[in-house]
Amino acid sequence: MKTFFAIMLAALLTDNFVLTKFMGICPFLGVSKKASSSLGMGAAVTFVMVCAAAVTYPFYHFVLEPLGITYLKTIAFILIIALFVQLVETALKKLIPPLYKALGVYLPLITTNCAVLGLTILNIDNEYTFLQSVENAFFSGAGFLMVLLLFSGVRSRVEEADVPETFKGVPATLIAAAILSLSFLGFSGIGG
Repeated sequence: MKTFFAIMLAALLTDNFVLTKFMGICPFLGVSKKASSSLGMGAAVTFVMVCAAAVTYPFYHFVLEPLGITYLKTIAFILIIALFVQLVETALKKLIPPLYKALGVYLPLITTNCAVLGLTILNIDNEYTFLQSVENAFFSGAGFLMVLLLFSGVRSRVEEADVPETFKGVPATLIAAAILSLSFLGFSGIGG
């Protein structure tokens, strides 16, 4: 059984969804141009991850397992995630319209963000308890937020740098993302 510290460390660094599992790449590349939009997207994904983990765990163990229909978990989890994304979208539209406009199409795409769905399925596959699932969701979301903020800083430096014309734009962004991902490999030995 994993300890609180081991789950936190894995979710933040060694098993980071974006840089080690390559999940959630679409918002990572699409929203990380500015720190403000990165912060908003990271907070929204963290909220959806925690809520989805808190609902999918009991739904799986108290509904799908007793009925013997665990094979429907992917479809059921997508519907639950979509519900929370709609909640976030409505709240941001009413409370923070500039952030809602800045996130644009990436906000509803949280529904299809494979990091959120991957988290809920990995919580079940790793046989985490309810509290471990919620903890893993919170720190996975925090890891996602941290990587988005780091990459927004890297991208602002890359845009100001004197990059050869051939590498400007998407190629320079992908190379920077690869270097950031490689830097996280250095954490792979932490925690055993």
